[in-house]
Amino acid sequence: MLEQIRQEVEDVHRFFVRWFTGVAEAAELDAFAARLHPDVQFIGPSGARTDRAGLIGMFEGRHGANPGFAIDITEVQLVHDLGDHIVATYIEWQRGAKNTTPPDNARLTTVLLTRDLKWRHIHETALPPG
Repeated sequence: MLEQIRQEVEDVHRFFVRWFTGVAEAAELDAFAARLHPDVQFIGPSGARTDRAGLIGMFEGRHGANPGFAIDITEVQLVHDLGDHIVATYIEWQRGAKNTTPPDNARLTTVLLTRDLKWRHIHETALPPG
């Protein structure tokens, strides 16, 4: 299961990079949206909460807005297998993020995924610089 989670997390973040650097096709946004549970909630490093429509809206209009953007994913861990849901954590290392201060940053992310790997809850915590 851990390898499936790692692949899912890496695939989603590969889409983020492709989208923000302008490489992704429009259909890839639809494929990303299909990965989200209808009741998904995203909590960003600032503590702001966003629902599914807001999360998808964060991408609309930003295609190609950050050509130098890159992400690396490390330390993917399966924290709890709850039967129908899975709790996992990972560290997301961003480089060249235009909308983040500092542009090179890291986040510890906790996710709740359904058994079929729909993203149900995402909570990012900013890690200290360095």
